[in-house]
Amino acid sequence: MTQTSPPTSSLDLAAEFLDRRTPLDRARGVLHRYPAISPAVVLVIAIIVFGTINPRFFAPANLSLVLDQVSVIGTVAIAQTLIILTAGIDLSVGAGMILASMVMAQTAFHNGFPAALALLAGLVAALAAGALNGFLVTRVKLPPFIATLGTLNVFIALTLLYSGGQTVRKSEMPGLLSWTATAFPIGDVMLTVGVVIMIALYLLMAYVLGRTSWGRHVYAVGDDIEAARLAGISTTKVLMSVYVVAGAILAVAAWIQIGRSGAASPNAGADLNLDSITAVVIGGTSLFGGRGIIWGTLLGAVIVGVFRNGLFLANVDGLYQTLAIGILVIVAVAVDQWIRKVRK
Repeated sequence: MTQTSPPTSSLDLAAEFLDRRTPLDRARGVLHRYPAISPAVVLVIAIIVFGTINPRFFAPANLSLVLDQVSVIGTVAIAQTLIILTAGIDLSVGAGMILASMVMAQTAFHNGFPAALALLAGLVAALAAGALNGFLVTRVKLPPFIATLGTLNVFIALTLLYSGGQTVRKSEMPGLLSWTATAFPIGDVMLTVGVVIMIALYLLMAYVLGRTSWGRHVYAVGDDIEAARLAGISTTKVLMSVYVVAGAILAVAAWIQIGRSGAASPNAGADLNLDSITAVVIGGTSLFGGRGIIWGTLLGAVIVGVFRNGLFLANVDGLYQTLAIGILVIVAVAVDQWIRKVRK
């Protein structure tokens, strides 16, 4: 005896009954699957608005300036992205980067190290900073917020003690340390070596996060650390490696910073912590871990650069620029919370 299938109309009615999502729910689902869409929309709107307010925004010289500014924030934001993907946060990225830059400059200027060894010394300092954060999170079991809040002050103090609070100027350093400021034309826009290095890092990390087992483990740990552990992932090793890799990226950011500013100063990078977190969150990476793409972070970093530059051209006071960036963070986190409630 054969069984008859229910009428097609009945199946359609059942499907319609089960899928009661509103257009807003569907939009939220799309944003959940493609987290780079929202920052791309924000970036386009910001460019149109600021270009309308002041046509000088589209001048090649100004666009070159925006890209140059983004090179440091964008590189630091890569390190921040890795940590936030694991459901952590690093409040010490700015201080760690400045510590590395001062080690590079001081070892070259005061200790007479060749430029390559000075860069290596800065890399070692940044790796040590990342390893300390990783140790406090994985072994001492401190929450990342508390651990990095503490090391923020430690790195600031070490930088001031080591440098004596003195700035090392470009003329006092080997040319290799400021080589990242070397500019070359792409059409009417001037790009620096620092911007190229930043883009190369994004390409590398996009491959690592999307194509390697380590990248998949980073996402798994951030999504559910206990489930990742039960699946056989060494969560402690993954977390430790994330903080160490973040340290290495901060060393590259320190090198770019020296070239961009033409000096190594212990007082530089005051806004880097806020700006890096802003870039990551605006870029669609969830503060709760496990969701986000590295290219979204690049868009977020460009948005931060566009906002600061556009507000400056609009003659907005610097304090209100900081206020605007703070509002961006709040809105981005609120949108992230809304997107996380998507119906599967």
